[in-house]
Parts: sequence; C-alpha cells; structure tokens
Amino acid sequence: MSADIPASRPAPRPDWVWHAGLIAFVVVWYAVYKQLMPLSEGITALLPVERHSHTGEAVAFFFYDVPKVMMLLTLIVFGMGVIRSYFSPERTRALLAGKREGIGNVLAAGLGVMTPFCSCSAVPLFIGLVSAGVPLGVTFSFLISAPMVNEVALVLLFGLVGWQVAVTYAAFGLIIAVVAGWVIGKLHLEGWLQDWVRDIHSGATAPDATDDAPLTMVDRYHLGIEAVREIFGRVWVWIILGIGMGALIHGYVPQDLMVRIMGADAWWSVPAAVVIGIPMYTNAAGVIPIVEALLGKGAALGTVLAFMMSVIALSLPEMIILKQVLTLRLIAVFIGVVGSGILAVGYLFNLLF
Repeated sequence: MSADIPASRPAPRPDWVWHAGLIAFVVVWYAVYKQLMPLSEGITALLPVERHSHTGEAVAFFFYDVPKVMMLLTLIVFGMGVIRSYFSPERTRALLAGKREGIGNVLAAGLGVMTPFCSCSAVPLFIGLVSAGVPLGVTFSFLISAPMVNEVALVLLFGLVGWQVAVTYAAFGLIIAVVAGWVIGKLHLEGWLQDWVRDIHSGATAPDATDDAPLTMVDRYHLGIEAVREIFGRVWVWIILGIGMGALIHGYVPQDLMVRIMGADAWWSVPAAVVIGIPMYTNAAGVIPIVEALLGKGAALGTVLAFMMSVIALSLPEMIILKQVLTLRLIAVFIGVVGSGILAVGYLFNLLF
C-alpha cells in the first residue's frame, strides 16, 4: 500500500540571491555589450561580401545594431518595469485629478516620461484621466509625452547617437507636450470628445485608493521581468524592421539624396519629414536606427528630430485608436497643435546647428 505524496513547491529563493543575480547580470551584460563591435565585424568577415562595399556596410550595421538595441531595450525595460510598480494608472489619475492647467500640464508631461506607457496603453489611460475630472489640456500633455518622451527613445538615442541628441529630444519633447496641452486646454474643446467619453461621470472609473501589502524589491524585480517579456514580445519585430531599414539607408542610399530630402538648406525638408513620418507604423525602438542612419548620411538634426517626433507622436495607427475617444475635429486640432510644435523644433535646430 502506497500513498501519493504531494509534490512540494521549491522553496523561494532568498532575497540576497535575487540581488546578487541582478548584479551578476549587469556585469555580464556590460561585458557582452563591449564586444558587439568585434562580433559584428567577425560575422561580416565570414560572409561573401566586401567589407567596405554598400552590402558590407549594411550587413555590419545590421549585425551590430540588432544585438545592441535588443540589449539596451532589455536592460532599460526591466529598470522601467521596476519603476512602473511605483506608478499605477490609478495613482497617476489620483496625482493629476484636480490640477489646474499650467502646473497640471507640467506635472502630466513629467508623469508621461516617468510612466512608460506606449500609445496603446496611453489612450485607455487618457479615458480614465478624463473620467476622473482631469482637465482636457492636462490629459493631452500626458498623451503626448507618454509615447514620445519615453525610456526607450531616450536611452536608445543616448546609446546610438549621443547624450546631446537625447537630452535635446527630451527637452523639446516635454516643451511640445506642455505647450500643446496648454493650448488645447485654453480652446475649451471638451464638447468635441466622443459622446460616450464626455458623458462619463467624473471619477466613475477611478477606484478607491486602497493599497495592498507593500511590494518588496523582489516583487518589483518580477514586475521588471514581466515588463521585458511583454514589451520585448511586442516590439522586437519592429526593432528588426527598423534596423533593417536603417541598414539599407546606411549602406545604399546616396548621401546627396538624403541631404536633398532632409538637408538644412531646404525650407520644405522639415514639413516633408513630418508628412513622411505620420503614416509610418513603428515606435521609438524601431525608428531610432533609422534616425542614426539618417544622421550618419548627413541629414540635418532638426529635420531628423521632426521626422522622429512625427512617427512617434502623430502616427496614423494612434489616430485610428484616438478616433474611438475624440471626434475628427478634435483629432485635427491635436494634429495641428502638436505638428506646429514639431515643425518649430525642426526649424529651430536646423537654424542652431
């Protein structure tokens, strides 16, 4: 006679194991990161291509940037997943509710940077902010900054084209978010929301702020790992596509052609870059390699930043999602105000640089 012995669950790892494992991961990550250039050159040398040919340049660019972007994305998304555990959507709504325009716009834009919401999650949160009684202009500041000035864009810009461009992009992205939201708020366009959003009673979707047991750091590590799984699974295809396009630009597109399209001396280059960027369906991770390749080919900094901002903040897919919340008139105002800010940034940086 035998009795079934229930399988016991493995004992949870002590906290110090998680902390030590994280330190070891960062050390290994850095060691591998430093070897990416020799690795890409080695892979290119194994292929039947001339290293300094157009194909060789494109191949080397691709095999260097793909692991580089993937590694940066993994590390930063994990870190921001930990930070996200401190900023739930409910807490975000609570922080913004009752804030006046001006101060509220600045606070909302700052929260948009700190809370790593992409366009897909920023739009549903936009509905929650409106229903919680947050002024419309303040919610737009959040809606603009959350996808445009996010951790992926800033860190990948820092890693690929330098801290000067990253800081510049962050500063002017925040300015656009604050000013555009303030302008939209002053227009008092609440009546241009879709009826079902406008008629939601204030605070109807905002739950009571009841905190559960506080999270430990190990709990936050788990949330960071989940963030990597979720976001990485959503964007890796677009990263590869974006890097592939960047490699083609880097290796094949003649420099004089790119200068003619995005050159600082062409008055129409900035609006042309914005018009080209709006229909594109990608995100910060996918557009960064294209930005790097364009800058490497001699395109003007302001024009490239205008292109990047339009891809991230005014993409056609985002407008389709927003149509479920905003009327076409309000979407047109949103595009007009944000687009004007992007054009101003493009012209200003082309003038300064």
